[in-house]
Amino acid sequence: MWELVAGSHTGILSTVRRDGAPVAVPMWFVVADRTVFVRTLAASAKAASVRRDPRVCFTVEHGRAWAELRAAVIHGRAAIVGDAERCAGIDALFDAKYAAFRTPQTVPDATRRHYDRARVHIAIHPAGRPLTWDNAKIRAR
Repeated sequence: MWELVAGSHTGILSTVRRDGAPVAVPMWFVVADRTVFVRTLAASAKAASVRRDPRVCFTVEHGRAWAELRAAVIHGRAAIVGDAERCAGIDALFDAKYAAFRTPQTVPDATRRHYDRARVHIAIHPAGRPLTWDNAKIRAR
């Protein structure tokens, strides 16, 4: 399961809004020590949601045809990472995983200013057993 998660390109982070409704957003992420890490702007709704209510769900999936579908859903608690050394290590993992997918340097200045603001790292700590499935295993029976 952790190989599927770590090897996925984009995950879906679900948080709880102030009104109690779930909200799910696609995120780039990295995995270290069976913990999922995402980065976001410090002033983002995602960061505010995690500060207010740490319950989260993180989902990855792979495959196009039914027989190829595999997925993992991790329920857990999220926390803002405060340790600068840990954040630097997380950033290095992001650089290694996503260097080829970075936004080109030719983005408009307003876009660059928006994303150059303070960021936070969020750790997603699994709680309980993840929900997983692999349709190839069903087909093989």
